[in-house]
Amino acid sequence: MSASDRSASTTEPANRDSATGPDVGTVAPVRAGGRRADQLRPVSIEPDFVRTALGSALIAIGGTRVICTASVEDRVPAWLEGSGEGWLTAEYGMLPASTGERKQRDGARGRPDGRTVEIQRLIGRALRAVVDRKRLGARTVWIDCDVLEADGGTRCAAITGAYVALALAVRRLRERGAIEEDPLRASVAAVSCGVVDGWALLDLDYAEDSRAEVDMNVVLADARDIVEVQATAEEAPFARARLDELLALASAGCESLRQAQCAALAAANDR
Repeated sequence: MSASDRSASTTEPANRDSATGPDVGTVAPVRAGGRRADQLRPVSIEPDFVRTALGSALIAIGGTRVICTASVEDRVPAWLEGSGEGWLTAEYGMLPASTGERKQRDGARGRPDGRTVEIQRLIGRALRAVVDRKRLGARTVWIDCDVLEADGGTRCAAITGAYVALALAVRRLRERGAIEEDPLRASVAAVSCGVVDGWALLDLDYAEDSRAEVDMNVVLADARDIVEVQATAEEAPFARARLDELLALASAGCESLRQAQCAALAAANDR
């Protein structure tokens, strides 16, 4: 079974409202591409897409494509000097034509917008959660994520692809003898899910996300342990049972993404 076909088992919901689910016997919606409610869009991760970066990956999840790179500097922020610890930070951006309607570059505005700042902080937090900064040593890893095409889930794709870029950079630092022990304590991946027309769905595309009653992003370490959950009720509060249902979908989705990450790392050429 391919990474994009793995899914969580589901039972027919028993209620109509968006808090708990549709009526028994209601037919699940047909999603774009014929996807099931619990199915990811097609996933591909191409390692070493940017040859000049120490680690890089091009991740595609459906119509969303993001280039992720990892660069390393042998210095740390001033507040970490002398601590022996390293640092990891992230930047995120969208190409002007990535959404169809031109988006002004952040540089042209003089500073990133609020959404960009929020997302790049999320990416940095997600990756730092699985990094032993003592083992990283006195160096800074810069993660750069640039969205080529956006069709929903760009922040989740960025986190998932950035982990591959980071893991490749760490591999090469160890091969060069710059790092003795592996600073990566776990893998990390992220996926979106939500409620659309009363149905819990995994990996929302833009059309689904734009009309979701509940919107949720889940970041998991090793597809198991929670790093971050962002959940928002867009129209009305939702039940705890619905949250658990969405988390189950996300866990299965992150396991599929973890397998795709492992396959990409195995395919990467040593250099």
